[in-house]
Amino acid sequence: MTPVTKETFVIQGLGGEKKLRGTVEVNGAKNAALKAMAAAVLFDGPVTLNNIPDTDDVHTLTDILMSLGVKVAKKDAHTLIIDASSITSTDIDANLAKSMRASVVLTGPLLARFGNVSFPAPGGCVIGTRPIDLFLQGYEKMGAKVTLDEEACVYRIGSPTHPESNMSAVSLHGTEIFFNLQAVGPTETLMMAATLAEGVTILKNCAMEPEIGNVAEWLSAGGADITGVGTPTITIRGTGGKLLSAKTVEAHPYVAIPDRIEAGSFLILGALCAEELSIHGCEPAHLESLISMLRGSGVSIETDSVKKVVTLRNLAKNKKDMPASLPAIFSAFNVRTHEYPGFPTDLQAPLVTFLTQASGESLIFETIFEGRFKYVEDLQKMGANITVMNPREIMIKGPTPLSELPDKEELQAHDIRAGFAVVMAALVGKGTFTINNIHLIDRGYEKLEERLRAIGADVRRVG
Repeated sequence: MTPVTKETFVIQGLGGEKKLRGTVEVNGAKNAALKAMAAAVLFDGPVTLNNIPDTDDVHTLTDILMSLGVKVAKKDAHTLIIDASSITSTDIDANLAKSMRASVVLTGPLLARFGNVSFPAPGGCVIGTRPIDLFLQGYEKMGAKVTLDEEACVYRIGSPTHPESNMSAVSLHGTEIFFNLQAVGPTETLMMAATLAEGVTILKNCAMEPEIGNVAEWLSAGGADITGVGTPTITIRGTGGKLLSAKTVEAHPYVAIPDRIEAGSFLILGALCAEELSIHGCEPAHLESLISMLRGSGVSIETDSVKKVVTLRNLAKNKKDMPASLPAIFSAFNVRTHEYPGFPTDLQAPLVTFLTQASGESLIFETIFEGRFKYVEDLQKMGANITVMNPREIMIKGPTPLSELPDKEELQAHDIRAGFAVVMAALVGKGTFTINNIHLIDRGYEKLEERLRAIGADVRRVG
């Protein structure tokens, strides 16, 4: 796991001028790569994963896998070779897991292969609705017993007892599972668990994100029988315990799809700060919701699905070039986050920064997660006119100039996407800005400061 440092970003703002120009290459999707790394447990030998982003979350999951006995080799910056045949434990390390809640995705493959798994309770032993209920209920329907060791705050899944050697226990069986919520993690994880189960499993009200299909196609190349991916109903005919063939997928190695969240992040950044910006190696079809909104707001965007390129050109390079009759180059609009193909929650924070520079009033309704508005206070300190209506809704009135904070006060990255939103705000703003907690940004964006400097931004990593 990459150690947490006290590094900061120091950013010189553009003061509203659109000076950035160039090309950004999109990396592989973090949210697909992490699931493929977990899915490697389902194979009978070493498998190669390509186009894996070199981010801190990938490093953390690598450490978790290695702590279980999995062999992970880095062939190059974006290629991993994972061999799970040497696994010696199915107890997921609590210290490693707590830094990345998505590590719960490992429970599905481990449970499918070995019949037992233990992992730390997210957030400790809390009373009430748990964020992992969909996982636990699914495992129970597939025949596993779920127990909570309250003293250790650890869930144990598999046989009623948890022997010292946890490498053999119950076999999962096919069943029908209806998700009360369309959730990506449970859809992916239970799909993987069902791959090696006995009989047929039918998952209903599934998430339809393209990252799920990216992993499912690879599993199918190794011998899994998965149909319906990309629809609300996924059917998995289990192998009855037979591992997937690593040799078979040698001819069809895993390649992570382009990161649509990263591509969308740079697209929003370009709308605010670039004279012209081309985003290469992306999938325009995965960005339809965002592109539609930005075009409706007045952003000039061209897409090329064959070349996998999205190009943005600002009609007015700088604020001083705008006609006096126009208060801003962009128009405000309302946003409601939604499961794919709707507007993604992971782009909500960057889009709010964009809307601070749009003319009019915008309402943002966050339907997926509560507590994603922590970054708003930082934008308000910079001068943004944002009102928090409730934990799921905010109102933005724009455009408002963004300025550096008094008395050398510093900005914060509260999570991966909020961190990018604050970086954007600093680039739009006037003055010099310091952003703390950038290790959170590093979890999802590879070498962000280098890529921003390559298109003309003044961003330095300090510390």
